[in-house]
Amino acid sequence: MERSVAAHDAVMAGLEAMNTIELGGSASGALAFPFTVAAWNLERCLFPEESADQVRATGASLVLLSEMDNGMARTGQRHTTAEVAAGLAMQFAYGVEFVELGLGSDTEREFCRDDFNEKGFHGNALLASTPLRRPFLLRLWGERLWFMDGGDQPRLGERCAVGAVIGTEAGPFVAVSTHLESATTAAYRERQVGALIDALDVAFPGLPILIGGDLNTGNHVGGDFEAEGLFAASAARGFTRHGGPIDRMTTRPSLITRWPKRAMKLDWFLARGLRIGESRIISSLDASGRPLSDHDLVTCVVEGFE
Repeated sequence: MERSVAAHDAVMAGLEAMNTIELGGSASGALAFPFTVAAWNLERCLFPEESADQVRATGASLVLLSEMDNGMARTGQRHTTAEVAAGLAMQFAYGVEFVELGLGSDTEREFCRDDFNEKGFHGNALLASTPLRRPFLLRLWGERLWFMDGGDQPRLGERCAVGAVIGTEAGPFVAVSTHLESATTAAYRERQVGALIDALDVAFPGLPILIGGDLNTGNHVGGDFEAEGLFAASAARGFTRHGGPIDRMTTRPSLITRWPKRAMKLDWFLARGLRIGESRIISSLDASGRPLSDHDLVTCVVEGFE
């Protein structure tokens, strides 16, 4: 393929997997306040069963996941979202962020038993113990960075948000799982958040909104998450931020990311129209001390509507 945005988008338009959302699992009933929400970048999700156990221990009724493989050699060709959702007895919505055109980085190749990807899908997911209503996939604004120059991880696609309307006993709100771009600037991420909020306000006018996931704050700006304009921009639109103790970072060494240059605070919730209580950061180390991801998971308690 020619390395151009036009060539990329022409192929994207013809790929059904990049223009739809997958639903699976089942759930029933409405959530009752207060309830816990978990957000976790699972770094490909090498260990679906153990990851489900870690989430279950938080008591979360709503789970926002990013970097979830489906049909990738590095994760045994497994549909990791479907397996985590089954372990939690939840319904899931899954959206493909990228079609991976290779097997991944050098460290990821060490986990490959096959020399091919059955699907090559990599994306974000929303899981819930209540039915997901009006599920959607939104492509974030971007410049096709991983296609134009993906290095050892060439990809077709663009960052995305996966969401749905969630019913509570007091009424509905919109939950969104997203993953902002890492290989770029703070201004780029601020534009992604602004465009996402614009799209949500058009599609779901008046509904409270909870956005969560790996916002990559401080990535490529010296690790200073406060240098990100997306916080002030979202606050101006009525959103509050929540990410556990302000001085505690959310990244760690993992089986894939073995020598991180620095610890960063990348993972957050942005809430509007919802009253958020305690927000925590929970270690991604399993019972044996093995890291399940290079990100710890973050949780927040939703106490009610504002």
